[in-house]
Parts: sequence; structure tokens; C-alpha cells
Amino acid sequence: MSNAIARVPTPRNEPVRSYAPGSPERVELAAALRALRASPTEIPVQVGGRDLATAKTFEQVEPHAHKRVLATCHAADASHVQQAVDAARAAAPGWAAMSFDDRASIFLRAADLLAGPWRARVNAATMLGQSKTCFQAEIDAACELIDFFRFNVAYARQILELQPESAPGLWNRCEYRNLEGFVFAVTPFNFTSIAGNLPTAPALMGNVCLWKPASTSVLSNWLLMQLLREAGLPDGVIAFLPGSGATVGDPVLSQPELAGVHFTGSTGVFHSMWKAIGENIANYKSYPRLVGETGGKDFVFAHPSADVDALAVALLRGAFEYQGQKCSAASRAYVPRSLADALRERLVAEVSAISMGDPTDFTHFMAAVIDAKSFEKCKRYIDGARADPAASILVGGECDDSTGWFVQPTIIETADPMAPSMCEEIFGPILTLYVYEDGKLDETLALCDATSPYALTGAVFARDRQAVAHMAARLRQAAGNFYVNDKPTGAVVGQQPFGGARASGTNDKAGSLLNLIRWTSVRTIKETFVPPTDWRYPHMQEG
Repeated sequence: MSNAIARVPTPRNEPVRSYAPGSPERVELAAALRALRASPTEIPVQVGGRDLATAKTFEQVEPHAHKRVLATCHAADASHVQQAVDAARAAAPGWAAMSFDDRASIFLRAADLLAGPWRARVNAATMLGQSKTCFQAEIDAACELIDFFRFNVAYARQILELQPESAPGLWNRCEYRNLEGFVFAVTPFNFTSIAGNLPTAPALMGNVCLWKPASTSVLSNWLLMQLLREAGLPDGVIAFLPGSGATVGDPVLSQPELAGVHFTGSTGVFHSMWKAIGENIANYKSYPRLVGETGGKDFVFAHPSADVDALAVALLRGAFEYQGQKCSAASRAYVPRSLADALRERLVAEVSAISMGDPTDFTHFMAAVIDAKSFEKCKRYIDGARADPAASILVGGECDDSTGWFVQPTIIETADPMAPSMCEEIFGPILTLYVYEDGKLDETLALCDATSPYALTGAVFARDRQAVAHMAARLRQAAGNFYVNDKPTGAVVGQQPFGGARASGTNDKAGSLLNLIRWTSVRTIKETFVPPTDWRYPHMQEG
């Protein structure tokens, strides 16, 4: 084994490719899209490196063409969970004993594989299975996940270098151990990068993991499992367990060796998991680490000095990119009366020009929402706004599920700041505006802070610097990621560590050292070179 204290490669954010007409990446991506559509994928449960067929299967379809089956997925049950736990238990000692450099090299290689030969396949699976445009897939499934792999290695090295001081005659040091047991990674449909990061961040720190992917994003996640195996991940370190939340989750949470949960999803599901863990707390070998990001009702707050054009673009991109299915998506906006007319005019004109359809047509800005349940939820909020005398639909509002689950980008204006579409998470392409009187800035800031139980992202727009400082101070607890004159989406690994508090989660900041340190158990070691041989202290001597 090498005794070098190696410097890890300096991470740099992966450049975003343009996919312009005629570009090599566009040609390669188009071929990958055709290949995935030509032959639906059969996806097994994977435990201990073994691919397992199960008695129950489910289909993943293309949301924008929901009659087209993309994959047939085998569903895990309690027996597969037990097999995964057994395989993780067997793999854990060797994985924890592996040097950090050897573990890190696996994820650095995974980053380079994803940046190169795997890029088109993973992007294509994300486009088809999760209905993302080529740009949204590129910034997520390629660039962000590559960044997670590379930056996490650098942050992990920084953690290992955090060491205490030593007095003369002593050597104090800290050892960063894996957690005892396994980590349960529960991942969302909307970001392939998050799905890849949730099991691999704990694994980098020496932990074994059980991974339950979202049922609507199994294909892209399965490709990531194959990518990790090609990169050299040993069998048993990560188990792949597609299936329903309760069927997989309940037996996992009852395991005495549960050491942590790495979760992104709904607040309700995280609450139920936390409750189950609390009820089982006496049965666990150690207190499980709970790390969760659970949604948002993200705001944009405009000051009377705001630039209307910049504000409009931020709202359009923040609310409607990826059909508003980002935890950080702009969902409510507070606009001063003095800017309202100009902003309405600009928004209505621009939304009317937005193209929506099958993401394999690269000219589209938007595609479909993820499934029928999401479609019906969006439609319910739009219908509620139509029936509300305090609200009006400025633009959009049409829903069509005949071919795919398409919801037009919709802007509601309400005179009621506590209307459901101002308070409740929708997770779709719906933005609600509330117009406030210019003289009621502080009153409206207090309203913005108190309206929603979430505190994930938020943005303020103002050209007056004093106003920026004032609004930032008043909204200090309202968002874990706070933007000034920018949309509240698009956090970049290494630049804007991501996470929120209140009902938005534990704010453990994915894409930073702060998240990785949750997956270690520190042992402090004190070594005395010449220990005392007499128990008496000097003050005990007679004068």
C-alpha cells in the first residue's frame, strides 16, 4: 500500500455543453435517445452485485408520451431488503478498511466516465424518463453529478485534515470512521444528480448503503448503478432496491443496523420516516443520522427599485424550467403596485411564446409533468384559482393528458396573500403573484416570511442597495439559499451549498463539507509518549 499523503485533484465545475444544431454532443445524444426508445430496458433489483428478478414488476413510461414504455422494473420486497442488509454487512468491513485514496479513485473515475462515454446515455435516460429538455438534463444528470463526485472527494480530504492541536509530550488526532450499520438513501425523481449523490456521498466516507430510487426515475438511476460498477465499486457497497416506499422503506427502518437516512422527497414522507425511527429508537445499535431535503414554497420578492426585465426573466426561468418540478422553483411572487402593470405585460407576452412538448424536439423549453398524480394536482390548483373570486389567471391554465401529462405554464394573480396557491407546495408550472402597496414593504416582508412553513430558497430584486440589505435581514430565516437579483434555482456544487430549514429539511447543505461530515463518526485519539509513573501531584507535597 502506498504511504503517500496524496493531494486529490482540484475540482472544477464541469462545463455545460450547448447542444447547438450540428454539434457533436447533439448528434451523440440523438443517437442515445433513439437507442433507448428502440429497446425498453428490463431493470432488476441488485443486491451484492447480483441482479434479481422478482415476482412483481412495474413500468416506467415517458411522461410526455405516457403510452410509450421505457422500462420494466422489478420491485423489491422485504426479502430483498434482508438480502441487501446481509450483503451490506458482509461488504462493510472491507469497504471501511479500504484507504481513502482507493475509495476516492472510484468516484473520480465515475466522474470521468460520466463526463465522457456515459454522458449521452444518462442524459438521454433523464430526458425520456423524467421529461427534461436536453439543457435541463445536461445541467443535472451530467454536470451536477460530475461535480458532486469530484467536489465530494475534495471536501472529504478536507475533513480528514481537520485535526486537533497537540501539547508537548502528546499526539492528538481524529479518525473519521464510517457509521456502524448502513445508510438508507431515498432519492427523488426530479434530479438524477441528487439520486446519484445521496447513496455515494455516504459511501465515499466508508459507509455501505441501501438505495431506493423513485419509481418514476428508475432508468436513469439504474444506469448510474452500472456506471458505478464500471468505475470499480465493490459488490455489496450499494444495493439497488426499486419498489414502493412502504414495501421497501418499512422493513429497512425496522433494521437494528440502520445508521442513517439520506433523503430527498416530500415533507410528509420524511415526517413519517422520522416518526417510525423515533418509535424504533430503542432497537437501533446507534442513533441514526437523519439528513433530509423536503421541498419548498419558494418566493421572489420585488422592491419598487427592481429592474422589471430582470425580474420577469427570473420568474419565467425560476417558475417554469423543468415544469416547475424543482424544490427550489419560484412559486410565489410579491410585486409592488408601481411595477405590476409592466411586469404583467412582459410575463404574459413571454409565457405565450414558450414552447412545450416532447423533449426530443430540442426546440422546446418545457415538457410534461412527471405523472398522472402530478397532473391532477396541478389541474386542481388551476381549477381552484378559476373558482376563486379573489384570483384570476393571467396566462396559461390549460391541461391536456391525452398524449402526455402537459400543463401549460400558468400565472395566477391573487388579492389574497393566503390563497392556497400562495401557501402550498404544488410542484408544477404554476406561479402566483400578489401585488402589494409600495408603502407596505415591511408588512409584506413579514407576510412573505410567515406565509409558508417552508424555508428552502428565495430571491429579492432591487437596485437600491440599502433595500437589498433591509430585505435580506427581514427574510433571514425564510430561505436556506438566498438570491439577490437572480432566480431562486440553479445552485451549483462548490458555489452555492444547497439546503433549507423549517419544513424544507435539515439544511445539511449538499455540495459541501457540511453534508459529508454527517456520514462520519469521529474517534479522538490521545497518545502520551512518556506517561507518568506516580499518581501523586506536586501540590500534594509538604512545604
